[in-house]
Amino acid sequence: MKRERILSITLIAPFGLMTACSGDLSGDGDDVDDAADATSAEGGSGDELGDTGETDAGEDGDEPGDNPSCAYTSPFTSQPECRDYLGSAWTEADVSADCSGVSGSLDLEQGCATAGALGVCVLDGGTEWEVETVIYGSDAGLCETQALGCETFGGGVWQPAEICEGSGETGGDSGGDEDVFIQPYLDCREPLEGEPEGQSEGGQVCTWQAVSASTEEGRRFVDYGDCEVIYSQRPYYAVATAPIPEEPDPRLDDPEYMAELDWVREQIEASACACCHSTEVAPNGTSNWYVEAPNNWMNSFYDTGLALGAGWVDSTSFGAYDPEDNNGFDRINSGIPSTDPERMVAFFMAELEYRGLGAEDFVDAEAFGGPLYQQLIYEPEACANGEGVGVDGTITWTGGTARYIYVLEAESGNPTVPPNLDLPDGTLWRVDVPWQDGEPVASGELVYGELPAGLSQRYPADDAPTGLVPGQTYYLYVTKDVGVPLTRCLFEY
Repeated sequence: MKRERILSITLIAPFGLMTACSGDLSGDGDDVDDAADATSAEGGSGDELGDTGETDAGEDGDEPGDNPSCAYTSPFTSQPECRDYLGSAWTEADVSADCSGVSGSLDLEQGCATAGALGVCVLDGGTEWEVETVIYGSDAGLCETQALGCETFGGGVWQPAEICEGSGETGGDSGGDEDVFIQPYLDCREPLEGEPEGQSEGGQVCTWQAVSASTEEGRRFVDYGDCEVIYSQRPYYAVATAPIPEEPDPRLDDPEYMAELDWVREQIEASACACCHSTEVAPNGTSNWYVEAPNNWMNSFYDTGLALGAGWVDSTSFGAYDPEDNNGFDRINSGIPSTDPERMVAFFMAELEYRGLGAEDFVDAEAFGGPLYQQLIYEPEACANGEGVGVDGTITWTGGTARYIYVLEAESGNPTVPPNLDLPDGTLWRVDVPWQDGEPVASGELVYGELPAGLSQRYPADDAPTGLVPGQTYYLYVTKDVGVPLTRCLFEY
């Protein structure tokens, strides 16, 4: 049913949808009351975004009022949002379940306020499952990304408030000066004074600057990596932890348990996870769980975060290096990077068992990654607006200027994030705009197989791409930046 997809859409900046670092962003609603105060309509005075007057609840208790709403705080931006359930199919049970899914505050009688909004995203407009999500804020610089999040990721229609009028157009020029995804690169440094020589040539310590990377075991990523690079790849937001018990954890008196807990922390601190999950580094507070949390820091994890570590909830969409390219750290067989994935998985399984949980409790849990996961499983349809490669080789797409352009075989997977998911089998041609100083390219400026000055050809590495065959179907995949698709459709050459 269409209402099921509403549960997974939090309308914020597209990159923000990617789950900061590897945090578990499940919440318990502790911060929702303030959002409810800010977003419930008082007095029902309408404005240019529509009337939100008070309405009556359904008489039989099975139907909500004429304008039920759900106020909640975005777990990524910590800013208030509000949903109006306008479709006729929404029952009180449906509305309650959907609102619980975002740890929201439900009002069965009164709609969302529109004062102080950036705009409204209409999902499933005109259908029995229609929902309008009001996005609040005062920063006009977020208008374009909110529009892109609504229309590209949510499949909705963006209705800008006055603050966003004239901006937030998904077809606008992204320009060349905005923050961009910094591609991973290998950084080799001399070891810190007092530390042993590194394992790379000349005794250096070499570390990939990537959110899925780790430095050498026994060292700290923050000493050999740049967290600002990491934040460009998986945006950082401060997010509250799970409720931490006040009572001391009795396991802290167990030497064997403490040895394992210290080992897990050391492994995490060697990885880029520390950029978001350590108070020493995270500039505005940690993103959910953190290694310095009081009592037992494992208690700062939500259940689903522990399930990621145990491998009970899939996190493939975050991407991973082969261990031999990542200082021996494995994130393919363990949600938390580790030089001993079996030991790491066993630790997190034991944590869940301590909470009385088993693998069966996460059978229906959605894979981690938000839009990254949705992009991995996306099924393209035929191009409908003239997109594709023309007979003269000109490549046409919609949605605005782009940094990454792919032409792939029709049955190829969807390209997403480096290091292992951004060049799927079946790629015929990939062109990148350099992240350092490159200017995004517009539709119609590229000809298949011809590389303009200032761009780079990622694939094939050296040769010209395979020629396209008339009458054959191919897949055009164009993104504004890594993880922000503009055009994804099948065309006949």
